[in-house]
Amino acid sequence: MRGFSVFLLLFGLLFAQSVPELTQKLDSLNKKLEKTDSIWLQKYKNFEDYGKISLEIAKIQNSLKKLDSNSLEANSLKHSLQALQHQEKLLEPYKSNPFKGLIEKPSIANVPNINSPLAIVTGLSFIKAMHAKLAALEQHQKALAQIVATIYEELKILQELQNLEPSKWEASLYAQKVKQIEFENAQSLLKASLDAYSKDMEETTQAIKAQIKDQLFKLFYVLLIVCASVVVAWVLKHLSHKYLYNDERAYTINKAINFINANVVVLIFLFAYLENVSYLFTMLGFVGAGFAIAMRDLFMSVLGWLTIILKGSVHVGDRVTVSKDTSVYVGDVLDISMLYITLFEAVTPTTYLKNNGQAGRIVFVPNNCIFNGMLTNYSHLGLKTMWDSVDFFLTFDSNQEKAQEIAAQIAAKYSKEFSQTTAVQLTKMRTKYALRSIETEPKVFLMTEKDGLRLYVSYLTNAYATLSLRSQITSAIVQAFLKTNDVFLSPTLKEMQTKQEKQSDAPGTGV
Repeated sequence: MRGFSVFLLLFGLLFAQSVPELTQKLDSLNKKLEKTDSIWLQKYKNFEDYGKISLEIAKIQNSLKKLDSNSLEANSLKHSLQALQHQEKLLEPYKSNPFKGLIEKPSIANVPNINSPLAIVTGLSFIKAMHAKLAALEQHQKALAQIVATIYEELKILQELQNLEPSKWEASLYAQKVKQIEFENAQSLLKASLDAYSKDMEETTQAIKAQIKDQLFKLFYVLLIVCASVVVAWVLKHLSHKYLYNDERAYTINKAINFINANVVVLIFLFAYLENVSYLFTMLGFVGAGFAIAMRDLFMSVLGWLTIILKGSVHVGDRVTVSKDTSVYVGDVLDISMLYITLFEAVTPTTYLKNNGQAGRIVFVPNNCIFNGMLTNYSHLGLKTMWDSVDFFLTFDSNQEKAQEIAAQIAAKYSKEFSQTTAVQLTKMRTKYALRSIETEPKVFLMTEKDGLRLYVSYLTNAYATLSLRSQITSAIVQAFLKTNDVFLSPTLKEMQTKQEKQSDAPGTGV
């Protein structure tokens, strides 16, 4: 009997030491779980709260059945019931499956179709997004494994406590077992989802990488063809510089080569990456018709450029005159683009007669001027000369034959070089144009006016230097007329000339 008492005493001492120690371990594990702040625990807590709220609602509803509906206690319970029902509605997603959003397999939807080089970036981004989802699942799995391990440790401690104090720890042990079952089920489902998603992701990744590989090879071949086109264009331009001695013609050919090469490159990419090319051309046809109506001048300029390039009526370096309404511009062609002809305005007779002496401006002439304006080329087919004229006023009593002879001789003397050059060029032009006669000698004509005669002298001159030769011929003819006794430029000059002659014939004035 005495031995049994000693045994009970020792057992009581051990029991007193074991319960606090186990309780301390359990609290430590609970704090450890709380510090993790895991989304798994938050969702499970919402699941537990929903269960508690549902039980509380059931209790209140049972109590209300036993109370008078108008009593103070009943009204208080009704307010509590409304608050609990509102909380229950908020937590309803956690009613049966609290981990639904964490354990479901992510869907792989809207897989991109890699049908162009630009889509490669989209494909790589899609693969990166799938890997990010996989990493998130793996992170959830790792966190869940740690929680399950901690729950298992807590369960062991609770079993020991339940053995020591059955009535006190029975409810906690039951709740912990339910918790363990929920988390282990979630762990199993998450593993299945992770495995299935890994397989789907691998298949999708391989398919996208195969498409990317095909597009890279396709891009390589397309770039190879484009490079070949560029090389061919470069060779053609090199040959044009080498074998064409006319810089203007070589420049025009190079512009045409660049235009054709650019269009070829565009067509290469269109045919390589557009699945329905016929639909594209149909659409471009309708769009082009709409733009042609809305932007008539723009399209007319492009059409004018094509006409200029294909027909070769104007080249860079040509001396041209452009007339539109009351405006006239004379200059040298600097550039011919798809929309404009760029002129450098030269100093010509037009400068003084129509432009108030202004010149040297850069003029941008729309290419559609060849359709709705007047464009004159002084340098067409290598012809660098043009007819120019000067005129003089003579009195009626002037020696007309002598005046015509003097003017013709002087004009022939100064324009001889240009007359010969023009004859050669016009002979060459007969192969393209129907030239019936070739006249290159200066022409002199007389016409009557109210107070006298008008002497016109026409001659061939350099189209790029008309004023220079005009000035020389005018000065020479005036000097020659002043030296004669019977050719008078005006009545006033006639009187002065007669007076000078009388003074020279007077006695004592001779040499």
